[in-house]
Amino acid sequence: MTAAPHLRDPGEDLLEVPRTALLARGRPAAQRLVRSWWDLELHGAEHLPATGGVVVAANHVGWLDGPLLATCAPRPVHVLTKQEMFVGPLGSLLTAAGQVPIDRYAVDRRALDVARRALEQDQVVGVFPEGVRGSGDMATSRPGAAYLALVTGVPVVPVSFLGTRAPGGHADSLPPRGSRLVMTLGAPLRLGRREWPRTQAEVAGAAARVTAAIVETTRQAERTTGLRLPGPLGPTPRTDDTK
Repeated sequence: MTAAPHLRDPGEDLLEVPRTALLARGRPAAQRLVRSWWDLELHGAEHLPATGGVVVAANHVGWLDGPLLATCAPRPVHVLTKQEMFVGPLGSLLTAAGQVPIDRYAVDRRALDVARRALEQDQVVGVFPEGVRGSGDMATSRPGAAYLALVTGVPVVPVSFLGTRAPGGHADSLPPRGSRLVMTLGAPLRLGRREWPRTQAEVAGAAARVTAAIVETTRQAERTTGLRLPGPLGPTPRTDDTK
């Protein structure tokens, strides 16, 4: 007996698939810019499948994580990015580069559906399960990456970032010029496709596996590189002149 197909929403065909052209064309220039300013290392590139849909799930240490994931991973990545960034010129650039806005404070069905469609079209989608920048230790995480993998059957590649925020740096800080930045990809997880209805226990169990894989990838990266996670965020500098 064949598995039941994914149940389609009547409005599903109106969803836009993330754009790919600008992201693909702009990656070489973005990589040159990054490497002109920082010492970027990429480890485990062989773990990202060369074709087909893939979810890459990463810890979230600093502001640079998203841009590095999108432009410096072995394949272009459409990163689920907080919707607050999609304003003004930056928002226009993010949209043109195929990044996906997401509401971090609610279950954003539209963002998940856009990501799913991208995966079904053999693209790579990036997720930060922690949801916010911080210590990067995965002490808290959300199930979005696991959910997308269960819905589509694509593999999940765990990713670790080290060095993208200096110890004590605030959430929007950048590491000093010349800093060593390390992006490490771990072995892919194959969670298998689960047709609807998926139980909360199934999703939670899959999410726990994704979290554990990111933690282990980070530990291996620390052992290999000698770098460490930066610890808690520092205070954000005041932007006014009041005393």
